[in-house]
Amino acid sequence: MRVLIINTSERVGGAAIAANRLMEALKKNGVKAKMLVRDKQTDQMTVSAIPSSWLLPLKFVWERGCIFIANCFSKKNLFQIDFANTGTDIVHLYEFEQADVIHLHWVNQGFLSMADLNKILHAGKPVVITMHDMWYFTGICHYAGNCTRYETSCYKCPLLTKGGWGKDWAASVFEQKRRMFGDVKVSFVGCSQWITNLARKSSLTQGQFVINIPNTINTHVFHPTNMAEVRRKWKLPEDKLLILFGSQRITDERKGFRYLAEACNIIKETAPDLADKLGIVVLGSHSDKVESLIPFDVYPINYLSNENEVMEMYNAVNLFVTPSLQDNLPNTIVEAMACGTPCVGFNVGGIPEMIDHKENGYVATYKNAQDFAKGIQWCLDEKNYDTLCENAHKKAMNTYSEDRIARRYTDVYEMLLEQ
Repeated sequence: MRVLIINTSERVGGAAIAANRLMEALKKNGVKAKMLVRDKQTDQMTVSAIPSSWLLPLKFVWERGCIFIANCFSKKNLFQIDFANTGTDIVHLYEFEQADVIHLHWVNQGFLSMADLNKILHAGKPVVITMHDMWYFTGICHYAGNCTRYETSCYKCPLLTKGGWGKDWAASVFEQKRRMFGDVKVSFVGCSQWITNLARKSSLTQGQFVINIPNTINTHVFHPTNMAEVRRKWKLPEDKLLILFGSQRITDERKGFRYLAEACNIIKETAPDLADKLGIVVLGSHSDKVESLIPFDVYPINYLSNENEVMEMYNAVNLFVTPSLQDNLPNTIVEAMACGTPCVGFNVGGIPEMIDHKENGYVATYKNAQDFAKGIQWCLDEKNYDTLCENAHKKAMNTYSEDRIARRYTDVYEMLLEQ
């Protein structure tokens, strides 16, 4: 069986990391899996890039420009929506022609247009779509927030100023998707039960196969190791209780950093003895810009792409926190748990499916910094800590292992090929 995994990037972004890990898991389980990407970052032999062209960056700029204009020349929400009005035709590429199954992941920001997706779905090959966000079953947004228009028909998107200027892009793209999915069979896979349930409510997925399969993790790469050795390597203090917060873009409001900052200030005021022991490791781009917001020592580290270094960072800390305001199934939580590091997050999206409250971490009330602070304190309590670490590692091994996830996807592929 030959499976072609398609994603905009090979390694940058959560969807890219998840897609790449799935490819490796499938290969280890006897599937001839390859990736096709627009942006290739490594020399991995089983990852191919679309033909290079000076037009590729212009397509990205063109789509962002159309969003900028439609949004009344505002940069607000510039990367929260995608029109898919430009892209690259890939159905005649060798990798596509050789594949038995086409597996689409995150293909936005000028990689595949609606016309390109339509050609893929009507090329006569079984198609699986893994939903890393909501875009495949909404009009143009990646996360709909409180909006439920996608359940019937999108129009005048709330993420565009006054619904947009000129053409109603949300309505147009939604109708294109309705026609595209209307006469073909597609298997939709949600990384979390949360996003799977949302997808089933959309009028775009009616009559389609929709299932939940989580992302996988290589537990041979992400595993517990010696904390003291890792801290010495990264020049982190050995006498501190360290909390890790990470994001590809720290300044992204959806990542909820301000709630972490507020929680830290609450701990400073209400638990001064604990506060004296705490330090925050901030991992990601612009991490050095948030030091003034945290009342503890802050140790900024730039975004890491090497998985062994990422593994070391989880092992260097006592706790991983993710105050994200909207998320599907964050790779970061899986990675932390595989390293035996407890987690604290809000009760939103797929996070409560991953963090079992007071078993391997703490699930705080949504947007409640007071409860988030309580969760940090509870997890770092010596009475709870060792059990939390053990349970976190077990959860990752039992739920997200490569063999388990590869088998579930293989079952979907084989079902499609038998139809």
